[in-house]
Amino acid sequence: MSRKSDLKKQIAAGEKEIEELEKKRMRSQSALMEAHVNDVAPSSADVEYFKIYTNLIKLERENLHKLNEELKKL
Repeated sequence: MSRKSDLKKQIAAGEKEIEELEKKRMRSQSALMEAHVNDVAPSSADVEYFKIYTNLIKLERENLHKLNEELKKL
């Protein structure tokens, strides 16, 4: 029973982490969009931040998927 509870807590923490990462990614996403609209080259730092946060979100979603699968099996 405690394993189920632990999984639910981990899932909730993972969902919160994804929300936080998406908020952080939004800043670089806005800068990239502004550069595109103004037809200028985006800052390399904004591009890197966007890539990093996108990869972190992807990894966290994969982890959530695994946790949810494990929870279903219990």
